[in-house]
Amino acid sequence: MQQNLDRDLLIVLNDVARNMRTRFDQLARSTYAMTRAQWIILARLERQPGMSQNEMAAICEVEPITVARLVDRLESRGMVERRADPNDRRIRRLYLLPAAKPIVEIITKSREDMNARLIALLDQKTYDGLVDALLRIKENLANEPLTGDALAEAGE
Repeated sequence: MQQNLDRDLLIVLNDVARNMRTRFDQLARSTYAMTRAQWIILARLERQPGMSQNEMAAICEVEPITVARLVDRLESRGMVERRADPNDRRIRRLYLLPAAKPIVEIITKSREDMNARLIALLDQKTYDGLVDALLRIKENLANEPLTGDALAEAGE
């Protein structure tokens, strides 16, 4: 039974993702006394400036109040600013400030280093096949409608 669990796709994916999150948590703490969640916010804003706090919360899979607190800390360090949405005064848009640039560069380098270490473990064909398979799984899951039974099991 244990051997089957060691090769169970869901368990292996979860373990790999958890190990990667742990590495980035350690790096964020040791490099700039930040959290991985703060790094995620900075990296997302680099790619998508002007996101609302609610949009960021959905991406980070946390409550908006959690993002608000994380942004408060980033704002107090001069890395992020909130700006009013020109079309809806209830919405605050998030933007990076110049002080975030060195940290965003470290985040990018750390991601590139992690990718390089992962690629080094596999030949190119295996790596490409793995990424292609994961992208197909991701797309399939994203497009799979939740049935009433699935919602009930999820507690919805």
